[in-house]
Amino acid sequence: MSAVWILDDDKSIRWVFEKALEKANLPFKIFSNTNEAINQFNHDKPSVIVSDIRMPGESGLSFLAKVKDKFPEIPIIIMTAYSDLDTAVASFQKGAFEYIAKPFDINHVINIINKALEKNMNFDSHEVEQFDPKNYPDIIGQAPAMQEVFRVIGKLGETHATVLINGESGSGKELVANAIHKNSKQKNGPFIAINTAAIPNELLETELFGHEKGAFTGANQLKKGRFEQANGGTLFLDEIGDMPVDLQTRLLRILNDGYFYRIGGQDQIKANVRVITATHQNLEKLVKEGKFREDLFHRLNVIRVKIPSLRDRADDIPMLCDFFLKRSASQLNVSSKIISQDVLEFFKNLNWQGNVRQLENICHWLTVMTSGKIIKISDLPDEIKNETALFALDNLTSWQDSLKKIVFNSIVNDEKNIYSKVVNEAEKIIIEQALKQTKNRKIDAAKILGIGRNTITRKIKELGI
Repeated sequence: MSAVWILDDDKSIRWVFEKALEKANLPFKIFSNTNEAINQFNHDKPSVIVSDIRMPGESGLSFLAKVKDKFPEIPIIIMTAYSDLDTAVASFQKGAFEYIAKPFDINHVINIINKALEKNMNFDSHEVEQFDPKNYPDIIGQAPAMQEVFRVIGKLGETHATVLINGESGSGKELVANAIHKNSKQKNGPFIAINTAAIPNELLETELFGHEKGAFTGANQLKKGRFEQANGGTLFLDEIGDMPVDLQTRLLRILNDGYFYRIGGQDQIKANVRVITATHQNLEKLVKEGKFREDLFHRLNVIRVKIPSLRDRADDIPMLCDFFLKRSASQLNVSSKIISQDVLEFFKNLNWQGNVRQLENICHWLTVMTSGKIIKISDLPDEIKNETALFALDNLTSWQDSLKKIVFNSIVNDEKNIYSKVVNEAEKIIIEQALKQTKNRKIDAAKILGIGRNTITRKIKELGI
């Protein structure tokens, strides 16, 4: 492995790096200015460069630009005691691997250097992959819960029936609605989607049904509503549970009669549209509370599709991560990140209140913010690392599950010496319980546990029982 180059005019900083890199068993070379480093390029090339910005002679930013122009594979970590927004932006624009403000935690910097070394080893000037969404299915998923959704979508292809989709926010209700449309007899018609909760009540009526010119103040021209725009195709009404009661009445009339009027209009317009609705709410509960018309509910609930939460399809997380990371990398024209197995296991045990949409946003954040090629738990945003895992004592079915919970949380919290802590604590509990049953008779306790008397005596002393 080539050396790590450190460039800083501060002698004390160079000394700190020297000791830390020696301890980490990383070869290094120390320079007090950029000219010394540039001259060294005539003899060898580093694996990673850590450079201060303000030094005698050429600045670290200028040096950064020169090196990246000739050796784009070398990760360069910029550090400065004069951090500001412009400097940080300029550093990344010129190709910096990471930006560190002084004073810094040297152990943190060593971790960054290791990530930079890893990136250098995996560098390929042609590593930006061409992402083609056509190579992926419209809906990604292999979990049993998703297979049931696919089965229902397949059966809906031959019917014009109204569909009600239930699912938590971010679970992919619009994707499912679009898939139903694409596999239906209306597939050659438009697919129009509208979130009824996102539009103010006073505007929702004209948005859905349109209006005639002069129908009200400001109606300077005829406007076609979403029902007309979706003619011959599918109209998807998301968050139908938030629709005002008066509009629920109009929607019911359209579903029953197949006709509607524009606001201010006198002529009936045929609604040649398949209606698919969706909600994250419990419509049966809203009906009982008088907030949703019961007759409309039954008219919408001809066929119901239930979308599983991400928690209920955790086995799909690796596939989803692969898709989102590759798509984000393509959008940003960078190489795609790879998620470590530890992170995937961590993800599988998260609550994911925002479901697939939340996972998608996290993958985009990781593509932008993670320096290394391999995503580790330490790379995750704090709000994810601190999120309560699904493991809960009420749901544990065995002592093995309890042990999994303990080890999992210890890893997430970045604890050290996990093995010895867990083993010692387990031994202590086992021996204490045996002694409790034998009224502290060590010979009897040893027989119960299947260990020798000398062993239990020694363990009692070691473990402070």
